[in-house]
Amino acid sequence: MSDEKKLEQELHSVIGAVKPLDREAMDKARGRMDILTKPQGSLGRMEDLAVQLAGINGDFFPCGTKKRVVVMAADHGVTGEGISAYPSEVTAQMVANFTGGGAAINVFGRQNDVEVVVIDIGVKVDTKLPGVKSVRVKAGTDNFRRRAAMSRTEALQAVAAGIECAEEAAKDGVKVLATGEMGIGNTTSSSAVMAALSGYEASLVVGRGTGLDDERLLHKQEIVSESLELHKPDPSDPLGVLSLVGGLEIAALAGLILGAARLGIPVVIDGFISSTAALAAVKLCPNAWYYLVPSHLSAESGHALLMDYLDLKPYLNMGMRLGEGTGAVLGMNLLEAAARVTLEMATFEDASVSNKEEDSVGSDVKGAQ
Repeated sequence: MSDEKKLEQELHSVIGAVKPLDREAMDKARGRMDILTKPQGSLGRMEDLAVQLAGINGDFFPCGTKKRVVVMAADHGVTGEGISAYPSEVTAQMVANFTGGGAAINVFGRQNDVEVVVIDIGVKVDTKLPGVKSVRVKAGTDNFRRRAAMSRTEALQAVAAGIECAEEAAKDGVKVLATGEMGIGNTTSSSAVMAALSGYEASLVVGRGTGLDDERLLHKQEIVSESLELHKPDPSDPLGVLSLVGGLEIAALAGLILGAARLGIPVVIDGFISSTAALAAVKLCPNAWYYLVPSHLSAESGHALLMDYLDLKPYLNMGMRLGEGTGAVLGMNLLEAAARVTLEMATFEDASVSNKEEDSVGSDVKGAQ
């Protein structure tokens, strides 16, 4: 059996093991929300999040869980087309910054007690840094304006690496995962993948990325449009789309999501690149959608369209577009809050508080009699 065939079979096995949410647990959580000392529904989407987490966990979601953000790093050959304000060397430099604890994701991770794990899935220069796990598939993708970004086998290898990262997290006791990434050029790859899988025009989904001016933005849109015309990716074949115009970190994050969903672990997704990986994961496995928690709305232009397409509503909107998993780590606070409200907030009975207006009215009537 060829490596590609074996990887395909293993992927389909993971996909087939992803279950819908536990409806009984969700009903139980919704019932508890309705008897806590508050008007029903007054915590808004926090209540919906608590119910979703219960459905994922099969019971009330525990407090104080171990949390991890996985930062997948890779380079993109399409940077050779001048689509980024930064050179590709910055990817490796930022990986070093992650290991040194100096990036925004490190700051947010320390603040929120979230472990930051950095994975070299395909940085152009082999980083070989302490604290970086190397699962390199290749030294960055090829320039998809000229040829396929990677082979189908390489795309499968990247997805498999992401699944393995989810499995390792579960063995380490991690109960909540977040998606992070680093890769100069990855907004271009994400735009191409999104356009291919959603049918949106490139002009609608290609944003400024690292801060392009109008002229370079137009050039970036043209590169994506020309690449899609060259390869004509089939939207019904997500793996094919990833291999033709994707990125190694995007494929690996899609695998991380699939692996987490199989293991019953919620995944807090970050911005545009992470959400594109989520799109690929959902196209591969529709049930994976139930395990996604959308952290924030990125300022990258295609993200709002992507959230609408996925029928997800981000919890935060702070104009962020850094990536790295920064928004996802901030969003993890909401999961902790939802778990604590469920388990720590008193019920009306516990607190001896009347839970309906008619209860107090009835007592007044009886007293008057």
